[in-house]
This record gives sequence, structure tokens and C-alpha cells, in this order.
Amino acid sequence: MKAINKLWILVILTGLLVSCVKKEDHTISDLDKLRNSSNKKSYPAVQMDSIRVINDITTQKVQQLLELSTLYLSGNRNTEIDTTIYSQMQGYFQKPDSLTFKPLFKELESLKVKKVKVNNLTVYKDVQNKDTLDLAKFNVEYFDNRNKSIGTFEKNAQYTLVSKDMKLKKEFKFYFVNFYHEPLKKDTTSVGVTR
Repeated sequence: MKAINKLWILVILTGLLVSCVKKEDHTISDLDKLRNSSNKKSYPAVQMDSIRVINDITTQKVQQLLELSTLYLSGNRNTEIDTTIYSQMQGYFQKPDSLTFKPLFKELESLKVKKVKVNNLTVYKDVQNKDTLDLAKFNVEYFDNRNKSIGTFEKNAQYTLVSKDMKLKKEFKFYFVNFYHEPLKKDTTSVGVTR
């Protein structure tokens, strides 16, 4: 029995001794990882096609402009903050004038809109009179002051991307040309002899 107890104690001590001995870890240090890696291996690039990027940017800009519009209309329109909001809204347009916001404000005021949500935005190009127009078609849902849905309406916007002069990067500035405009109708006059 003494021999068995001594054997068990020896096995336990040997097990403790083996577990206490550090094993050399053959991992590669962070410095070696960085030194021997490239961006292709370490950081996978997420690439989006240009249509999807333009679609996402346009959705964001439409939502922001509509939120600023409802915020502006909820104010007195004669305070400094209202002036700041209005000038910020004008920054979304390439050439804003006094009629830029008229259709938008008229609709928002008549329906007493307090909140908006943009859905199902799609961008497309339309060729009219040898000009290519960048257009967006989207649904906008209006909400009243109790957050109750007033309705969902289909709207259109024309936008443009203006190239910025950068040496190494291609950057563009987004502007609306027309907002809440009706798509231009094709000329239906037939070509022929007139008298």
C-alpha cells in the first residue's frame, strides 16, 4: 500500500512538473506579420459597383433634404437657425433659386408633414434631346405629428455629379438639379410635312 501511495504521489508530482514547464510557442509576432504581409492578404477590399454607391448616396441626400425641409417648416422661418437650415438646404442644389423649394414646401405644408421616410430609391439615366439625365425615382412616406402615416407617394429627382479636381483621387460633389419634378415627357410631335 505504501508503494502504491508513493507511486501516486510521484505521478502527481511529475504531472505538476510537466504542466509547469513552459512550452515554446511558435507563433509569429505582430511585427513579423506586418513585415511579411500585404494589403491584399491582410485587409480584404470591399468593392461596390458604382450604381449601388450612387443609389446609397442619393438615398441619403434625399432623406437629409426632406428632414431639413420638415425642420425648416416647423420653425418660424425668420430666426437665425431657420436661415441656417435654409442655406444648408440650398447647398444640396447646384443652382438654387427662389422657386427651388416651392413644390416641396407646398406639398409638405398642405399635408402637415412632420416626419418623412424614403423607400425604394432607384437611380437611372434618361436620354432626352441628346442629353443624358441622371434621375432618381423613390417612394416617400409622410408622417404627421403623432407619427401616424399620412401616405406613401412616388417622387422623382434629377441630380448631377460634378467632378472635383483632385490629383490622385476621383471625387465628385453631389447636387440636385430638380427635386420633386415630374419626369420630362417625350415630344410626341411626329416629323412630317406641315402646312
